Amino acid sequence: MARRPGDLTTGPQRLWALLRSTIPPVHRAGLPFVGAGLALAVAGRRHSWARRAGLLTAGACAGFFRHPPRVPPSRPGVVVAPADGVICLVDTAAPPAELGLPNMPLPRVSIFLSLLDAHVQRAPVSGAVIDVQHRPGRFGSADLAAASERNERTSMLIRTEAGAEVVVAQIAGMLARRIVCEARAGDKLSIGDTYGLIRFGSRLDTYLPAGCEPLVSVGQRALAGETVLAEL
Repeated sequence: MARRPGDLTTGPQRLWALLRSTIPPVHRAGLPFVGAGLALAVAGRRHSWARRAGLLTAGACAGFFRHPPRVPPSRPGVVVAPADGVICLVDTAAPPAELGLPNMPLPRVSIFLSLLDAHVQRAPVSGAVIDVQHRPGRFGSADLAAASERNERTSMLIRTEAGAEVVVAQIAGMLARRIVCEARAGDKLSIGDTYGLIRFGSRLDTYLPAGCEPLVSVGQRALAGETVLAEL
């Protein structure tokens, strides 16, 4: 097929554009892991087993640290899922004590992330980051209800322009030993913005304002930045 006048796109360029739109990028926190796998493949290029091991490691890390694009809902007043995964709990509980909030039960939605889920976390609402607190703890199974209280976590309080407060807690799991939270008090986040990740299996708890009714149920799959958890 002849190219149209002014169309300078070549076959390789079109292929590259297709790959970029199909294969999600890697979060920068995963680049050292991908690089280590590639370095192993290069160092062991004369040994097929080492080359394969390096390439498999790099590919697995690229998949784990993938950072797929997401399109948040355009309607105002919604709370979206902060992570990909399965809704494992919908209940009420007091927010993390380290944030200094009243010890009053709030609606809570918990999402369990398996090794196969994308592990980047996204802001559930637009607003100002009021506080971020890290609390050391255990590394028990993240799908258990007790993980919210016992496991290591980083909790963040976001206040919307309308004054509603939403808390999201990154909770470590059996394999997750590193919580990354790039947000700081005073930051402004837009709904769906990426603010952190947890390495290798974890859980996200979202605490909603009193009176909010969760719109999801246990067993439902959630997509970070897109699945609506509740309306404020």
